[in-house]
Amino acid sequence: MKGCVKGLTELEDKVREAVGKVVDPETGLSFAEMHMVKEVKEEQPGVVKVEFIPSSPFCPIAFKLAIDVKEAAKKVGGVKKVSVYCSGHMMEQQINEMVNKEQ
Repeated sequence: MKGCVKGLTELEDKVREAVGKVVDPETGLSFAEMHMVKEVKEEQPGVVKVEFIPSSPFCPIAFKLAIDVKEAAKKVGGVKKVSVYCSGHMMEQQINEMVNKEQ
C-alpha cells in the first residue's frame, strides 16, 4: 500500500486523506496542514470513526467543521457509516451528540 500511514488499513488511509483536505475557513489551511486529525479508525468493515481537534477550544465553527469532516469521510468509496468526534473543545459533548445523531 504505497503512501499509506504505517498501521492504517487502506480505508483508514483513504479517509484520513479525504478528511485532511477539509479546510478551516478561519485559517485557510487544511486539516492535514494543521495536524487536526487525531485518529481514523475502521471499527468494522466500512464503519469508520474520525477524531479531530479544532484549532482552539473556543473555535466558533467547530460544529461546522465536524459536519464537513463527516461529509468528506462519507464520500470515500467503501465507507458505509461515519462517526465523528471532536475533542479539546469546550462544547465537544454537544458537538459529538449532534453530529452523530442518527437520521
